[in-house]
Amino acid sequence: MTPEQTGRSYDQIADVWNGKTFNRRNGITAHERALAFIDDSRGDHGDLVGKPRRAIDLGCGCSGRFVDLLLARGFDVEGLDVSARMIELARARHPDVTFHHADICEWVFPHSYDFITGWDSLWHLPLAQQEPVMRKILAALTPGGVFIFTTGGLDRADEKTDAAMGPTVYYSVLGIPRTLALIADCGCVCRHLEYDQWPEKHLVVIVQKA
Repeated sequence: MTPEQTGRSYDQIADVWNGKTFNRRNGITAHERALAFIDDSRGDHGDLVGKPRRAIDLGCGCSGRFVDLLLARGFDVEGLDVSARMIELARARHPDVTFHHADICEWVFPHSYDFITGWDSLWHLPLAQQEPVMRKILAALTPGGVFIFTTGGLDRADEKTDAAMGPTVYYSVLGIPRTLALIADCGCVCRHLEYDQWPEKHLVVIVQKA
């Protein structure tokens, strides 16, 4: 599936993440852990203190929970999603936040960012785009910037389609060894790696720019 096709699949079910039954705590603890690495970095480098910080939520969806967290921490926040319906709902929830309706494979980052999140979203990229997009994201981090994302905790590259949510959705992963090698090759360090929903192979990775 292309990212555009994935976006249209999510258009059909976007309201699930906008409803009262959605768990808005999902992923928050992990993001708080990731943000702590930025706070530590800023404490070590006084020249960073007081400067405005930028953050972007890749595959932001419409719940706005990470946007709220980052706004509360004083970040200038943006969001990006390939689903037009997700972006429509996100803008309604946060009319003062900049949201981009775009395919991350083609999109060009307008700034460097101190914090980037790709929670339960980047695994929808075509397998051939996983590495180039990862390199693009890591290049967009400021020195000391942090990137948190989720992936499938597999040992090697794989891809599949799944209709468990209703519409067919595509997934792909590079595998843990290749992902960690790529992070190091891009001048970044893996600060945290966790199977947070074991025995499900849902893997949280926190990365920091050297």
